[in-house]
Amino acid sequence: MSIFHRNKSSISRSLSHRFETLTSVLLRKPGRPFSGEAVIVNGEMDSVVGEPKEGCVDVSKWKAVNALDFGVRRSDIPPFPWTVIDKLRKKGFDAYLVGGCVRDLLLKKIPKDFDVVTTANLNQVKKVFSRSLIVGKKFPICHVRGQGFLVEVSSFDTSQSIAKENGTKSLDTPSGCNKKDIVRWRDSMLRDFTINGLYYDPFANRIYDYVSGIRDIKLCKLRTIIPAHLFLEKQGANVLRGIRIAARLGLEISEETAAAIKLLAPSVSSIVKVRLIMEMNYMMAYGAAVSSINLLQKFKVLDILLPIQATYLAQQARKNFSQNSTMLMKLFSSVDKLLAPNCPSDGILWVAVLAFHLALVNHPQDAFVVWTFASILFHGSWTKAVESVKNVQTQPQFSPEILESSVTRSDECLEEKVQDLASLVISSMDVFACKDALRQYMIKHPDCPSSGLVFTSKNACDKVARLLAFSRLISAHMPVSGRRTTSITGCWQRGM
Repeated sequence: MSIFHRNKSSISRSLSHRFETLTSVLLRKPGRPFSGEAVIVNGEMDSVVGEPKEGCVDVSKWKAVNALDFGVRRSDIPPFPWTVIDKLRKKGFDAYLVGGCVRDLLLKKIPKDFDVVTTANLNQVKKVFSRSLIVGKKFPICHVRGQGFLVEVSSFDTSQSIAKENGTKSLDTPSGCNKKDIVRWRDSMLRDFTINGLYYDPFANRIYDYVSGIRDIKLCKLRTIIPAHLFLEKQGANVLRGIRIAARLGLEISEETAAAIKLLAPSVSSIVKVRLIMEMNYMMAYGAAVSSINLLQKFKVLDILLPIQATYLAQQARKNFSQNSTMLMKLFSSVDKLLAPNCPSDGILWVAVLAFHLALVNHPQDAFVVWTFASILFHGSWTKAVESVKNVQTQPQFSPEILESSVTRSDECLEEKVQDLASLVISSMDVFACKDALRQYMIKHPDCPSSGLVFTSKNACDKVARLLAFSRLISAHMPVSGRRTTSITGCWQRGM
């Protein structure tokens, strides 16, 4: 289901207000009724046929297109999501792929998940699939598992049921429209961004678009379905969601949406910690950390979420260093090259990178020590790490983090320095988990006031500490009881 639908609690709270606003914004405009599917001309969508009628929704932009004309094929759908749709169809229900997966298929990207929406209610969905579970109280969905997949199945009935429970006036029905189009259109009006408001029927190989989502995909534009201020003001998480999607897909944020994000950026401080860490993980652990940091900084959100890193980047800018040439951004650039939306890291990786970098900012280290420390984490072996480092002719130079290399030091001294660095990284975790530690640190930067917002869990910090303690054991040539020596990649996947 769409990113907006994942925000179950906020939907029920704001649904009534949104329906009222939609009624005034979207309805009672002259338009042309949707009386059939769009005509495809040279791969482009032509307008639907029909005469304009007063007093109905403007449906002139409603489109139904041949997915093949946009490069989307049935073979793009993995077997299990296809099976979910097929079983629902065979039981007599309509079912569609919806939201981000349709968007990603149009963008020629591999979707990180496949979500389904159906005319079946959730109890009916549960009866069709033995390995399924209805979750969520405010906006329930059904988790269907199989073949290593988790498919989230939502029901068209859910939003209408919530509207009735809240005593909300239903959206007027455009005249002369197909019933199935009305069902899909009503559902699309409750989604977040136009590019997430698309429905794909792989059996008919048709993509249905009621919000100009395909147009915005072609324009690489992020635009809200309802007025941006209304959508974003309801919850700070919506601000982060918009930034995250734009960063991951390389989209330009529409003027209206960008203005609303700037105005409502302070609202992110009110996001509950569980939701905040989830949004940050989506930004930092799925291959788009650099672009996410850039947008967070642009909209003054980085100052709220990561004030230490915002201060560091501002200081580097004053020294005329290009932002993307700083060590912090180089580190995350390397992380991004290893990750992808369908192949993310454990959520502790980006926390560990922040702690590692902060330790070097506060305690600059010899380049050879830093390189050895990183090599230990990669190889999982002291011998291999030292051999690898000694074969390196040049080492990266960053100011203020890295000092000039001194490769003549003894192995005993190198061991001590590497273990000291691991300890410094572990101690740097305090500012990410303790509000008092963060405020104390920011006292050194009175021109960069901090909100004191701390959202990294103690559990995540403990995982990083265990990983770095593991590196200390390796550097001391000590056996690691009960654990096979491994590389950093395996550590992140297991979460240590």
